[in-house]
Amino acid sequence: MSKDVAVKAKEAKPKVGFFKKTARFFKDLKSEFKKIVWPTKQQVLHNTGVVLVFMLVTAIAIWILDFLFINLFKLMF
Repeated sequence: MSKDVAVKAKEAKPKVGFFKKTARFFKDLKSEFKKIVWPTKQQVLHNTGVVLVFMLVTAIAIWILDFLFINLFKLMF
């Protein structure tokens, strides 16, 4: 009985070709691109500044930890 249901489900759904799938993909892609909201130049500059400051703070923290661990190991050995 379950074989009959599976066969009927396959028959009811027509096969979609490769080119139709590809065309549908690009159509959907175009509609998604229309939804994009691009940041302003000021937002990009602000976000870049935030990233650079965060990288600097992280680099300094790693440098301090490295310095402390090196001196700690020198004292131990």
